[in-house]
Amino acid sequence: MTTPDLSDLLATARVVALPLHTRFRGVETREALLFEGPEGWAEFSPFVEYEDAEAATWLAAAIDFGWRPQPTPLRDGIRVNATVPAVDVARVPGVLARFAGCRTAKVKVAEPGQTLADDMARVRAVRDAMGPEGRVRVDANGAWNVDEAEHAVHALVEFDLEYVEQPCATVTELAELRTRVKYLGIPVAADESVRKSSDPLAVARAGAADLLVVKAQPLGGVTHALQIIAAAGLPAVVSSALDTAIGLSQGAALAAALPELDFDCGLGTASLFLDDVADRRPRDGILPAERATPEAAALDRLAAPEDRRDWWLARLERCHRVLAER
Repeated sequence: MTTPDLSDLLATARVVALPLHTRFRGVETREALLFEGPEGWAEFSPFVEYEDAEAATWLAAAIDFGWRPQPTPLRDGIRVNATVPAVDVARVPGVLARFAGCRTAKVKVAEPGQTLADDMARVRAVRDAMGPEGRVRVDANGAWNVDEAEHAVHALVEFDLEYVEQPCATVTELAELRTRVKYLGIPVAADESVRKSSDPLAVARAGAADLLVVKAQPLGGVTHALQIIAAAGLPAVVSSALDTAIGLSQGAALAAALPELDFDCGLGTASLFLDDVADRRPRDGILPAERATPEAAALDRLAAPEDRRDWWLARLERCHRVLAER
């Protein structure tokens, strides 16, 4: 696909800043750049610390979603999980209340400045709230070494975990941990080892994970993500990158196109926002698969300050140049 001219992207570009209920991934406001292509609205929202070479892949995904027809959906709705940030135990019920109808909860653990005891208390509160039939998974974002991860998995096993996501940072560590904890019956999922790797299939070749957590933007779009999943030969969970409603609809397009979808997906994150450009909060634990369109009033209401808008437009120009040179 030919990259559209920069002027085509700038013609409809809008930069928004979405406030969160709770600090998440180190941010309290999520910024994103949105633009409209022939196929509809798309989102470019690599995290601000990412270098241009990595961020350009997110732009490729946005262009793919805005300018290229997407794969045929195989389902109309996607079952999604609740996402529980690394909050104090007392706040867990309030967080879960924003995810009505979700039968699965992903709990953030290994937060800097917190302890395993904090994690255990949070996971226990989520398990108590979800009941014995609920599904509980944890995400460490690669923060543990192998020994720490093994110790944590043993400590958390009493909560009947569905899986542990990215417990360690490297593929080698994941493979070692998977060997150590396999007898416990807790699967290991890979996220950063897929989306931030120059070789997203390395984790599958190394036997380092039981399933993949995939995100449309970091992997260059729906079609490329589907190719990676097929080549890996592992079950996949589609998740968001703390996207706006527009990015969530791209994630939903990916999940809807998967031949098999055995796990609830991390696409319910609109419930983490106080406001959004469109309503993509899950209903009865389900996210619709159809494409989202931003509301004009919301684009105005959530417009980023002028200095942040200029920052994003300059980033868009740089990343567009990177794509043109590839």
